[in-house]
Amino acid sequence: MARPRSDSPPLFEFIDKPDFAFETKAISGGLWPCAGLDEAGRGPLAGPVVAAAVVLDPGNIPSGLDDSKRLTAAQRDALFDEVLCKALGVAVASVSADSIDRSDIRKASLEAMRRALAGLPMTAKSALADGRDVPPGLACTCRALVKGDQRSQSIAAASIVAKVTRDRMMSVCGSNDNRYGFEVHMGYATARHRAAIIEHGASLRLHRISFAPFRD
Repeated sequence: MARPRSDSPPLFEFIDKPDFAFETKAISGGLWPCAGLDEAGRGPLAGPVVAAAVVLDPGNIPSGLDDSKRLTAAQRDALFDEVLCKALGVAVASVSADSIDRSDIRKASLEAMRRALAGLPMTAKSALADGRDVPPGLACTCRALVKGDQRSQSIAAASIVAKVTRDRMMSVCGSNDNRYGFEVHMGYATARHRAAIIEHGASLRLHRISFAPFRD
């Protein structure tokens, strides 16, 4: 017998695709330009953490923007090009593995976002940052949005730019040093990567020595 459907409202907000609602509110409140901020590369054992800041054109928003993790590589590459063509402003910044080791990945990610926002060709009056934390030291007001890359099109655009940029950086690392397979796993802790670390040790200035398995 089929279970009856509940007529109670859902306990949690259902997130489908990002939209421009947060940015529209910023425009109406006089807080435009509003930049989306996101990062890529918090979890890998190697490589920098990369952040992007994007100010979209409200009248020319690329179709299909979404959390970069919910897109294929081909979709990300196509949207990367489209965002760079259509956005009013795009900036990218990174924090190296050495700097991550000297602080921690959370602080490094927030610093990369701060640098990206500062690198925009215009001065943002507000920002929307993916996650729970507002990057310190911003020159404008900022709101942190949990799952922001699934809620805000500006953050989604930033997530795509950051992800594609970092993947291409790691591919170059892989072509320069073929021992680890960076061009395949982008520095994440895959079985192939862990086996290469056991065989060859850490790559100077590229692996994050403060991360396991190096600490162990």
